Amino acid sequence: MKSVRPKKQLGQHFLTDLSVARRIADTVDACPDIPILEVGPGMGVLTQFLIPKERTLKVVEIDDESVSWLRHNHPSLEENIIADDFLKMHLENTFDGSPFVLTGNYPYNISSQIFFKMLDYRHLIPCCTGMIQKEVAERLAAKPGNKSYGILSVLVQLWYDVEYLFTVEPGVFNPPPKVKSAVVRMTRNNTEDPGCDPRLLRRLVKTVFNQRRKMMRGSIKPLLAALNAERGCTHEHTEFLALPLLTRRPEQLSVSEFVELTNTVEVLYHS
Repeated sequence: MKSVRPKKQLGQHFLTDLSVARRIADTVDACPDIPILEVGPGMGVLTQFLIPKERTLKVVEIDDESVSWLRHNHPSLEENIIADDFLKMHLENTFDGSPFVLTGNYPYNISSQIFFKMLDYRHLIPCCTGMIQKEVAERLAAKPGNKSYGILSVLVQLWYDVEYLFTVEPGVFNPPPKVKSAVVRMTRNNTEDPGCDPRLLRRLVKTVFNQRRKMMRGSIKPLLAALNAERGCTHEHTEFLALPLLTRRPEQLSVSEFVELTNTVEVLYHS
């Protein structure tokens, strides 16, 4: 069967270096003995190294041409090839409610969305590994004070320990992407209760990083105005906006400080 044609609209860049594929496949060994779900297998360059691990393996692929190729070349996977859009899947049904490792050479145009979905299913995904744009990998692993530190950094690091494993050059792909790539591993930390309302935390983080060059006292105002409208309040927030924490910029706050700030906002609207 002929090779699959990479499709730009699906963000497909097929890995051609088998040594890199093997290294990516081996990142799942940090979470042994549980099933694996591979996203976007394409022509199975990563899949071929996951199959010998003797764990239940399922692959989800949105591209019909790739699905046909996988069925033809990996007949042993026939029952475990899911022809679907990962972002629309109900992951609790994938392995009958059991935890699994998420991995893949992720489509670059939806990589951030994949990780936000991972957060929604964090109770089922103790480990997530794979290859993404280098820029996104740096965001995932960034610490406070780093220019890459942002929304994804805070929300992922609340629940996962992030490891930037290695960089991958463009020349090992067909077609070569215009950016470098990187392989990461995210492993669930011990956080079960974040110590705040996680939905309010997400709103706060997204709001302030949308105006990341401002001090917090300025970038948080849209959230305060929205909460005033939603809860029928007329808070002026004078004392709150005078807090020393709010004289800093969003990228200077640690995850724990964002949790603290979320609780302060919550108390403000229940006082």
